[in-house]
Amino acid sequence: MQMTPANLNDLTGKVALVTGGSSGIGRMATEGLAAAGARVLICSRKADACEAVATEINAMGLPGTVEGFAGDVATEAGIEALVAQVKKRTDKLHILMNNAGRTWGAPLGEHPYAAWDKLLSLNVTGMFHLTQLLVPMLEASATQDDPARIINTGSVMGEIPKGTATYSYAVSKGAVHHMTRVLSNDLAPRYITVNAIAPGPFVSKMTAFAIGTEEGQAEAAKGVPLGRVGRDEDIAGTVQFLCGRGAAYISGAVIPLSGGMQSKAQGSLFNQDL
Repeated sequence: MQMTPANLNDLTGKVALVTGGSSGIGRMATEGLAAAGARVLICSRKADACEAVATEINAMGLPGTVEGFAGDVATEAGIEALVAQVKKRTDKLHILMNNAGRTWGAPLGEHPYAAWDKLLSLNVTGMFHLTQLLVPMLEASATQDDPARIINTGSVMGEIPKGTATYSYAVSKGAVHHMTRVLSNDLAPRYITVNAIAPGPFVSKMTAFAIGTEEGQAEAAKGVPLGRVGRDEDIAGTVQFLCGRGAAYISGAVIPLSGGMQSKAQGSLFNQDL
């Protein structure tokens, strides 16, 4: 296909895997990939949830398709089983979105020791192990002009010290951002780009406790320079871009999706109103 400005985000013929694809940011990304024409495999620990989402998105009449199944990224055995499932379903993989994750909140002095191990096992260790097992499939589908793509879901809390009471989560996302840069450096010669997104507040099951209501969203928006929480299209459009030909020369980037939160600073340097 000849590339033009009109089809830079066309993902027809591409196969993607989105972990944690049945809800939240994973669901938003999945819909965006399917809208661009990709065949999207989604997994989470709950097969029925993934199958239901696949049915819902496939009923939208989008150019692409979605397939849902069970997959656990929290353990070594689960990751190996997930890779086996992917290989049963396809011999090509062009896109890997490492989105599965969990959070934990507790005040300083009460944050459990076990929470760190449980959270980092999924958010960091699982992400890395799944990626390295799928690199051969990604490399086989990659070319210099159209590299394979890896997108890691980080967080604005991995960029700025806003992780109050979510210490293990914030630290894990900082690790995801640096892992993105390290893997980008190592995988570029194999024609695989590695980038991360760093979302701010988006409505999902994970954030429902805080912004599941209009009042909660309005309160959260006060801390966002652009004055609102994230929307589905903010995720979908960014993922389409990172996977399309327009982003074939981008690797090692952490894309802020936080309405400017990553750059927000209070006042001026000399405490004067300018």
